[in-house]
Parts: sequence; structure tokens; C-alpha cells
Amino acid sequence: MPVLRSLIIGDNASSWVAGGFDVVDRHGRAHTTIGEVTIELVGPDDGRGIVAWRLDGIKVDQIDGITTLNGAASMAETEAPTHANLATQLDHVVMFTPDLQRTVEALEASGFEARRTRDIPGDGPTKQQVFFWAGPTIIELVGPVEPSGSGPASLWGLAITCSDLDLASERMGERLGQSKVAVQPGRRIATLRTRQLDISTSIAFMSPHPKDNGA
Repeated sequence: MPVLRSLIIGDNASSWVAGGFDVVDRHGRAHTTIGEVTIELVGPDDGRGIVAWRLDGIKVDQIDGITTLNGAASMAETEAPTHANLATQLDHVVMFTPDLQRTVEALEASGFEARRTRDIPGDGPTKQQVFFWAGPTIIELVGPVEPSGSGPASLWGLAITCSDLDLASERMGERLGQSKVAVQPGRRIATLRTRQLDISTSIAFMSPHPKDNGA
């Protein structure tokens, strides 16, 4: 099974520092580490958002249009950083696609295994979420049951577990939205106001899994 090691994002380091992340410079590149995943901050010159990812256990250079690099170049820290926002783990990465079946097939051809499929409630054409493990991080693929276009898939956003969502909210103030009940049972979620911080990737913070709290 491929393992997610790094995400390359077209943002400036200062924006992520303002978002409560501990950002350091190594080998001439700003990065931060969330759990076992490195976030490489390459600046906006070559595009915004998540422009590529690094995966172990894979031999392709793209997955349904997403630039894919060898995970060996990951710059993860030997010691976990201490983030002011209390981030501890990259819970899941949200991937969007206009053609769900095509992207599922591309991921499976690259070694991923679809673990669960869920219908998304709502009006209009039926959409689904398909979940894949990429090491300790989940890929949450979202797309329509019937294709809505021929464009590539994209990595859209991050859901990050923090050790204490209430304390994180205290520390972050207006930079973090009000927490609400998450879809996952026993968890809460709050959205980082990324536009205000000039972060080009959607980010949400989540309370820990109930099992991690002994529930």
C-alpha cells in the first residue's frame, strides 16, 4: 500500500506560521511536519494549493493528473514539532474528481485499496465519498456517481487532528471558526480561516478520535 510522506503546497511560510504551525527551513525549503507527513511550502510562483504529493511504495509520476513524487525525498523531522495550534496528525486529505470511477481506478492501479464508500446527502446529482488508507492518513475521494467532466482530480484540503480543540480555539482566536459536530461520531471540527491567512489549501482541525481519549 502506498504511504503518504509529503504534500507540496504553493504557499509562503509566513502564512502557515500565522496559522499556528511550527515552520522550519531545511535544505533551502520551508516545511512543517504534521504527525508523519511533511508539508513542503514552495511559495506561489508555480501555482497555489496542493501542487504535488510524495508517496512511498509507488512507481508512477502522476495519479489521475496529480503530480506524484517519490517519498524518499521527504524531510520529516526526527522529533515532532510543537505547533501553537496543537496539530498532532494529518487525519485525512480531501481529493476532488469530476469522474469518480475513473479516479478510483487510477488509485487502485497505483496500489491503493478502496475501503469504504458513502453516499453524500443532498439535493442534485448523487455524490459519493470513497476512502483509501495512505499509511496513517486517509484519502477521502469526493465526486459524482455520474461523471460531470473530463478534468483531472485534485488535492483540495486537509483535516488535521489537534490534541485539544478548545485550547486551539483559544489560542487561534478569530483565525479559527467555531467548532461544530463532525460527521465522524464523537468528534468536533473547526475550520481555519485560510483566506484571511493567505493559505491556499482548505484546512480544518478536528478533536481526537474517541478511542484516543479512552472512550
